[in-house]
Amino acid sequence: MSKQTSTGRITVPEIAARKGGEPLVTLTAYTAPMAKLLDPHCELLLVGDSLGNVIYGFDSTLPVTLDMMIHHTGAVMRGSERACVITDMPFGSYEESPEVAFRNAARIVAETGAAGVKLEGGVEMAPTIRFLVNRGIPVMGHVGLRPQNVNVMGGFKAQGRKRADWDAIIADARAVEDAGAFAIVLEGVAEPLAAHLTEELKIVTIGIGASASCDGQILVTDDLLGMFEFTPKFVKRYAELGSIIGEAVKAYAEDVRARRFPGEAQTYKMRD
Repeated sequence: MSKQTSTGRITVPEIAARKGGEPLVTLTAYTAPMAKLLDPHCELLLVGDSLGNVIYGFDSTLPVTLDMMIHHTGAVMRGSERACVITDMPFGSYEESPEVAFRNAARIVAETGAAGVKLEGGVEMAPTIRFLVNRGIPVMGHVGLRPQNVNVMGGFKAQGRKRADWDAIIADARAVEDAGAFAIVLEGVAEPLAAHLTEELKIVTIGIGASASCDGQILVTDDLLGMFEFTPKFVKRYAELGSIIGEAVKAYAEDVRARRFPGEAQTYKMRD
């Protein structure tokens, strides 16, 4: 019988056990080099369908395909060693039925080695979450602002600002928990509601534009690095790499146009 060895990665049960403990550090990753840089500092890396905006320049996440998610998840797995890696199920890959969702989620996990998947939705997606979990696929939920439903929701608007809106979001979160999700992302949720959910739910809450009292936080890495002119209001920019890259490329272009060799002081010569 072959000997099974541990990968050394943080596991889904270890993530789930962090409820109420030291906050989880979570960031998005889409490529192997970035995953390698983030890996030592993060407990969890999310291969978000936000790669549609960040990598491909789409206006939304809706055009992202299952193949895209698989390719980028594989890259993140190869670039990381320690972090638990979860990947988004893209729009259209899980809504049709639990059976379709399982087929696509199983493909993601089998082809990439990711620890689990994330999908958006609450009460309406609870049967699908339960179906996946019962068949061995860990699921992270996502309620509040749901980018894949941006057309239905009328834009990227904070959720739960009015007390009258709380009940529906609370019902969604509880349904996700009851269905067996190991964690839940609270996006764009007003701070009092996010704090309430974190206290009431038994599963880990990970906030993005939500309360600092969540069990963890996640940001799009390119936002906190200052890679784009526009940054969501809730994001602190820890660097301004966009301007640094621009200045570096400008200096390179000036060297090329001045016929200055952009490298070492010597070039390689042809052999006789």
